[in-house]
Formats: sequence, structure tokens, C-alpha cells
Amino acid sequence: MKLHELQPVPGSKTKERRLGRGPGSGLGKTSGKGHKGAKARSGGGKAPGFEGGQMPLMRRIPKSGFTNIFRKEYATVNVGNLEIFEDGTVVTVDLLKEAGLVKNLRDGVKILGTGELTRKLTVQVQRFTGTAKEKIEQAGGKAEEV
Repeated sequence: MKLHELQPVPGSKTKERRLGRGPGSGLGKTSGKGHKGAKARSGGGKAPGFEGGQMPLMRRIPKSGFTNIFRKEYATVNVGNLEIFEDGTVVTVDLLKEAGLVKNLRDGVKILGTGELTRKLTVQVQRFTGTAKEKIEQAGGKAEEV
């Protein structure tokens, strides 16, 4: 196959519907929308979840649970991902962001205990799990909560 032989799959390309261009087009006058009614109007149609006047499912189901508006949400980084830094590095939130380990910061960074760490690092972030703290200190580093 060569570049000049490339073609779309037969049937994948259809002609554009030209609406309201006379009765001979088959889509003149009402433009395929029939006569009157919600679907014939501009912006017409039913709202998502509308069930013909019956109480919609989302309103029939009982409410449950509780959302804590003061909840803190942390961006997470595994201990094993800290291997990319050199020995003796002071790992801060800014450094993690620069390295691409943290994309959106939220309320801070939490280090999780997955993976192995062999380098001696000083990690300064908002939170640590118990195993993460252990692994950092076993490698000869320091885990400091900011």
C-alpha cells in the first residue's frame, strides 16, 4: 500500500444533509423534523433523565451518606518513585512537581509506602504513611512533615 492509494472505508463517509433546500431534496420545508411538537422546536427535546412525567429514578432513590466539606485531599507519591532523586537530595513539593511525580497539588502531598527506597533522602511534605516513614528512615534519610 502506498500513500496515494489510501482511501476511507466504503460507507464511512456520507454526504452532508442539506436541510430546507426545497421539496426535491427530501429534506425541505420541515427539514425532516415532522410537524410541531417539542422535537420540532429549536433547542427542543426532553431533559436527560426525563421519564414522561413519572418521578425520575434519581428522585425516587433515597439520599444517603455525608460529604465532609472540610476533607483534605492529598496528591499521592509512592516511596519507590523517589528513587529518581540523587543521594542527599532534599525532596520538597516543588521538586516533586518539577520531576512530574505530582500533577495537581490539591491540599498537599502524601508519601505512600509502596516500592523500595535505597537512596538517602530528606523528604519534606505534608503527610506520610507509617510504612513510608519507616522505609525512608531505613534507607538513612529523614521524613519531615511540613
